[in-house]
Amino acid sequence: MLSKEASIFSGITILTVPTIMWGGAALLGMLTHGEAGLRIHNTLSTEQMSLFRAGHAHAGVWIVLSLVIQVLLDSAALSRGLRLLARFAAPLGAVTLSGSFFGLAFNPSFSWLLYGGAVLMAISVVLAGIGLIVAGVSRSAANGGAPGR
Repeated sequence: MLSKEASIFSGITILTVPTIMWGGAALLGMLTHGEAGLRIHNTLSTEQMSLFRAGHAHAGVWIVLSLVIQVLLDSAALSRGLRLLARFAAPLGAVTLSGSFFGLAFNPSFSWLLYGGAVLMAISVVLAGIGLIVAGVSRSAANGGAPGR
C-alpha cells in the first residue's frame, strides 16, 4: 500500500508519460521523414536532432526512476521534511534535466537547466539511498543483527 504522498506524487509524475509518448512519435516522424510517427517538418540540424534524441531518452529513464523513488521513500528512514524534499526533487529533476536537452538544441544558455535538474535528481537519489540504508541498518539492529525483515 502506497502512502498518500507517494500516491499523489506518483500520480502527478505518471501524467507526464503522454508527453514523452508524443515526443517519441514526433521524433520518430522526424527520423523517418514522416513515414512513421507524426508527420513533422524537420528543419533540425544534426546536432539539434542528437539533443532531441538525448532529451527523449533521458525523459523516459528519469521519469521511471522518479516513480521508483516515490515507492522507495515510503520505506526510507528520513524526516518528513527530507522525504518531502526527495519526493519533490525527483519528478522536478526528471522534467528539468530531460527538458534541458530540448532547450539546448536552440540556445546554449539552457545549460543551467541541465545542471539544475541534475542537482535535483542527485539530491533525491542520495536522500533515498541514505534513508534506505539507515532503515535497513535500524531493522537489522532491532532484530539483534539477525538477517530478515
